[in-house]
Formats: sequence, C-alpha cells, structure tokens
Amino acid sequence: MSKQLQINNTSSCYTAIYLFYVPKLMLKTLKSCLFRATDKSRNYFKAQRRSTYFPKSNKLGVSTGLSLLLLLISVSMLSSVDHAEAGSLHALLNGKAIHLESAPASQTYNEDNWGGGLQYDFDPWHENWIPFVSASGFLDSNSNASYYAGGGIVRRFTVSEKLDNLHVDAGVVSFLMTRKGFRNNKPFLGLLPVLSIGTEYVSVNMTYIPKVEPKMVALFFFQLKIKMLDF
Repeated sequence: MSKQLQINNTSSCYTAIYLFYVPKLMLKTLKSCLFRATDKSRNYFKAQRRSTYFPKSNKLGVSTGLSLLLLLISVSMLSSVDHAEAGSLHALLNGKAIHLESAPASQTYNEDNWGGGLQYDFDPWHENWIPFVSASGFLDSNSNASYYAGGGIVRRFTVSEKLDNLHVDAGVVSFLMTRKGFRNNKPFLGLLPVLSIGTEYVSVNMTYIPKVEPKMVALFFFQLKIKMLDF
C-alpha cells in the first residue's frame, strides 16, 4: 500500500512539474522564433509561415496545433497517474511509403523508409480510448534522415477477442518533426490522422500525409508496431 502511494505521489509530482514547465518552455520558444522572424523581411516570414503541415498556416493554426500537442501529451501523462504501473511498450519498425503522384523525370522517390522507434501505449482511458506517446527516425522520400516525437490518442474498435484481440484503432497524432527537405531541418509542428490494424502483439500503423506545398506529394506511410513489454 505504501509503495503504491509512493508511486502515485511520484507520478503526480512529475505530472505537476511537466504541466508547469512545458507550456512555459514552448511559449518561450515560440516567442523567440517570432522575434527572429520579425527581424527578417516580411516576405521571408510569410514564406516560413507556409512551411508547415497545417494548411494555410497562420498564428491561430500554430497556436491550435501547439495547444493540441500539449493537450494530448498531458492527457497521456495524467492517465499514467491513475495507472502508474499500466501500459505497454512497443517497438516501431519503419516503414513503407506509397506516393500518390509520380515523381518528376529528374527525381525518384524513396519508398523504403527504413528506421525505428518506440511507442508507449497507456492504459485505456474510458475503456476504449488509448493515449500514446512515440518517437521515431526514418529515411524520408529523398533518403534523408528524418525524426519526430509526439503523442496522440486513438479509439479502439475490437473486431474479435478470440483472434488474439484483433482490433482497429483510429485517431490523431500531433508531433514535432525535422526534415532536411522541409524547412531545412528546422523543427515544425504536425497533426495527422492515424489508423492501426492488428492483434495483441503485432499491428500495422498507417497515416495519410497530404500535399502541403508544390514540391511535395500526398502519400500513405506505414510502420510495423511490435509489443515488447507490459507494465
């Protein structure tokens, strides 16, 4: 009993620290970026504002994405307070991309996006909602290293418990990512739909990435999710 109380107190302490410092740090970083952008020309600032996964990015879009990212990760952290020993750790094996348009004659898209990462699924929230956090690295469409970290939440639909808990998960993921061919490796915010189909131990994660600028094309991205540990 005392051990469980200590775990809950520790989790509560970490969550309180997280909720206090992360928003301040993110707002400070955002403010610094805006000041740097103001020092440059308006045309450059407008060009940078368009370089994001949020369609027609503006201050409201960035603020909304930032708030959603913090909200999703906060929900995940708060979920761990009530279930300090619950959850499961998964390995992520990247990946396969299917581009929905042909590459220009002088270019070839890389669709073997090899890489790896980790995903932690928290104990189901309200029975069927599963918060998660993940981080991963992979080779992008231009064979450059790309990295992301973020969190999200999915709604689980159980197809058959007899078939090793066959299920379909659908939800959203919000993240920070770096890509050499997109904003020159500067971190940017993204918000994408996510779909996962699988069993208790193996699943396939899928997401759709829309076309957000003329040099990019829409694509589907796939990764394998393999359970490693239960907590």
